Amino acid sequence: MIQINQIKKGGKMNQLNKVKFENYGNYSSDNYGSHSLKFTDANNKQYWFSYDTLIAFYAPDKSGLWSTYVIQNQWSTTTGKHLNWIDNGNKKERLTPEDFENKYLECFGVPIKEVA
Repeated sequence: MIQINQIKKGGKMNQLNKVKFENYGNYSSDNYGSHSLKFTDANNKQYWFSYDTLIAFYAPDKSGLWSTYVIQNQWSTTTGKHLNWIDNGNKKERLTPEDFENKYLECFGVPIKEVA
């Protein structure tokens, strides 16, 4: 896990927040770790990537309820494995690409295409 300290707005050095990058899943070799990265920001929102594609995130919706949102697999079996690691294979709860993008917009206030 890599931690990066960020200074909060206001610039005071004693107000550092930690940003974390880590691998998720169960790869037997660290050589594949870069294919399954999880990023946790300073506000504890989490983002899961398969290669360079956002496939899941954990954030509060407009009502303040924190949930993990996972997109349906539309890629390879490897990405399918990554999705299963995140949601324990709960395919019924996965969102269509359109619903995933709409939920991202609701949670973050910007379209996913602006940050991808």
